[in-house]
Amino acid sequence: MSERVIAPKSRGFLFLDAHPGGCRQLVDEMWEAVPGKADPGSEGPVALVIGSSAGYGLAATIAGLARVGIRGIGVCFEKAPARRTGTAGWYRTAATARLAREHGRDMVFVNGDAFGDAVKERVAELLAERFGGRLDFLVYSVAAPRRTDPDSGEVYSSVLRPVGAPYTTKTLVFDDEGAPEVKEVTTAPAEGDDVEQTVAVMGGADWERWIAFLAERNLLAEGFTTAALSYIGSPLTAAIYRQGTIGAAKSHLEATARTLDERLAKTVGGRAVTSVNAAAVTQSSTAIPGIALYVGLLRGVLGDAMIAPVGQLVDLWDRLTGARPLDPDDEGRVRLDTWELAPGVQASVAERWATAAGDNIAGLADLDWFTDEVRRLYGFSVPGIDYSAAVETDVPWPADAG
Repeated sequence: MSERVIAPKSRGFLFLDAHPGGCRQLVDEMWEAVPGKADPGSEGPVALVIGSSAGYGLAATIAGLARVGIRGIGVCFEKAPARRTGTAGWYRTAATARLAREHGRDMVFVNGDAFGDAVKERVAELLAERFGGRLDFLVYSVAAPRRTDPDSGEVYSSVLRPVGAPYTTKTLVFDDEGAPEVKEVTTAPAEGDDVEQTVAVMGGADWERWIAFLAERNLLAEGFTTAALSYIGSPLTAAIYRQGTIGAAKSHLEATARTLDERLAKTVGGRAVTSVNAAAVTQSSTAIPGIALYVGLLRGVLGDAMIAPVGQLVDLWDRLTGARPLDPDDEGRVRLDTWELAPGVQASVAERWATAAGDNIAGLADLDWFTDEVRRLYGFSVPGIDYSAAVETDVPWPADAG
């Protein structure tokens, strides 16, 4: 037993510890937010979610389990409790596995580097031994700073940089007292092979490798469908995101989807798409200059009309399973972001962005919501949790996993 009081300590938007009870409660809330749940114990399709412990990948896992009754495998890369607590994703995975078990869903979780072939081998073994040797769906949601190519051993590193010229933008920060500030930051442009490195990490290479790996082992079911989760975002953030190094990677991801779609149609009558999700507060998004300010302003405009990630992924699962038309655009993208990019919404956000400053930001952006969302990523600011009480931090990884 290793019970202790967990206090929220952070460096900017990065917290040093996670709260197990808060992470568990957050997962419970996401499950409860899913409408029209599948019958407990019903045997749904076999799904693989790569990047299952955080952000949209976590939402995909919970929405799939609750809405569709999926069974299958989640893959993530999390740190166990040691001197510090486990990562938030460690605790969220334990909570997700508990809910799956309580609702009769056969879902196992593999902890390891999704880019490596060892994890792919383990997943292939589980599919063959536990899930009848056939995979119906694969959802790919991986954001990482580095990737080691399994063939060459070369290590690629992704960077967040504009392309062609420096980029200056407003960004939201909080001082040591928690007071909001709007500052300008300048990011140097990509140089050397920054674009190629970022594409190698965040583009479609690993997604395509996963599909090829499983296809070679005859593990793709007839009609197999796969979706890689992506983002386009607002013109306000385009220079650092869609037109920057990450945008080049997303374009590669979309090109990969079109290639895979043709291949799967011929081999298993299947489909491959990218799912363009809408803005949310995630551990990845808070690292991008300007995104924190943009999301706070977006919430200030829309309030509760913002659709949370789990709601967006319910929509995606309905499309993947045929409950609604898949309806990709001409680029093979399923657009779940239309509410965010509606002209009126973007005009209102742009108006607030133009005047945003330290002395008026509290009236333009929903800062209480934003700061709570950041803290909730690590299990803090979750209603119903007594943060003054000691909590067990040594939570085991779900049984029967890897």
